[in-house]
Amino acid sequence: MPEPLVLAVLLSIVIFFWAFSVTEHSASSLVEMWGNGFWNLLAFSMQMAMVVVTGNALASAPQIRRFLGTAASVAKTPTQGVMLVTFMSCVACTINWGFGLVVGAMFAKEVARRIKGVDYALLIACAYIGFMTWGGGFSGSMPLQAATPNNPIARFITDSNYADGIIPVTQTLLTGYNIFIVVMLIICLPFITRMMHPKADEIKTIDPRLLQEDPDFSKKLDADATVAEKIEESRILAYIISGTGFAYLAMYFVDKGFNLTINIVNFIFLIVGLALHSSPAAYVRAVTNAARSTAGILIQFPFYAGMQLMMEHSGLGGMITQFFVDISNKDTFPILTFFSSALVNFAVPSGGGHWVVQGPFVIPAAQELGADLGKAVMGIAYGDMWANMAQPFWALPALGIAGLGVRDIMGYCMTVLIFTTPIFVIGLYFL
Repeated sequence: MPEPLVLAVLLSIVIFFWAFSVTEHSASSLVEMWGNGFWNLLAFSMQMAMVVVTGNALASAPQIRRFLGTAASVAKTPTQGVMLVTFMSCVACTINWGFGLVVGAMFAKEVARRIKGVDYALLIACAYIGFMTWGGGFSGSMPLQAATPNNPIARFITDSNYADGIIPVTQTLLTGYNIFIVVMLIICLPFITRMMHPKADEIKTIDPRLLQEDPDFSKKLDADATVAEKIEESRILAYIISGTGFAYLAMYFVDKGFNLTINIVNFIFLIVGLALHSSPAAYVRAVTNAARSTAGILIQFPFYAGMQLMMEHSGLGGMITQFFVDISNKDTFPILTFFSSALVNFAVPSGGGHWVVQGPFVIPAAQELGADLGKAVMGIAYGDMWANMAQPFWALPALGIAGLGVRDIMGYCMTVLIFTTPIFVIGLYFL
């Protein structure tokens, strides 16, 4: 599979020639649209990068590591280990997907250290399979962006019931159908992965080097440490700023209620991560390590921004919207959105970029049909996270931590994709 940047470039080319062939715009005007939109998503790109960084940095905190070690001791047999890793990853990804991806891989390694006879590739697959819950969780890019003022899709929402183009989380994350889907995934996935555990003579051996301890970002100062070094490693500074952050959050929730936005979620994870790492310098080292995972976001999102403006200003987005209106009704629209989102995921594997590319024609179509806008948003989110089992882009961080390749886990992931389909269909169509 090509690099995600290559996919973004290829998709830009496809949209350019598609718009050129079906609209009256010249090649030069389409190029101008693309270039004018290229930097329109800088704030959004930073938000998505912060999801990765704050979640990853929190996962590497020493308290989290100790908790993972204690939790891993609960499992006594290989199948118990597989179920526990799946469950832990599901819960962690529901909390924050960046946090969940890293915690899942770290926890899988911890279980592998303690249990003999467990299939290591399946354990790492379980860590990634838990990623199926992220879109309906507290860091779901699409529902949180839809609830964030001035998000990239807000201007497409013309319904007077949605002030400033905002779709609150009470109509997406906190709905009955979303709770059903997430809870069913958390319950069912451990049993699905348990049934996939290989027989004793088919288990893959583990290279001991893959189970080495993960790096510790804390630092013990020498007796002759300078004043500057002592300030950098000061617990007092970390606790003062994190305490101030918790005070702000308390005032925010008292004033706004349970109004989650992408900025508030990132703020929570930053403050908690800083408190757990116990010093500014330790947190900076953790963030530096985590920032390597943001390269794809930083380089891809400008291309998605160019695509969005080209589709919007050329009229291509409106044509796609009309196509969806013609082949669906308000009841079938969420299901259609779900499967179309799964297809888009192969070209746009990033949830944030996916929302920017597909939202501009899904939201107007939902409004014209009178469909539930919250379900339209979640249809995109579910299709994206469901198709991630066949699109290994977000498995790469976990595989890097584990020291494995994509083909070691894809058979397990594709099996899960097939068996979880009814959960999404029931939630979107019947609830």
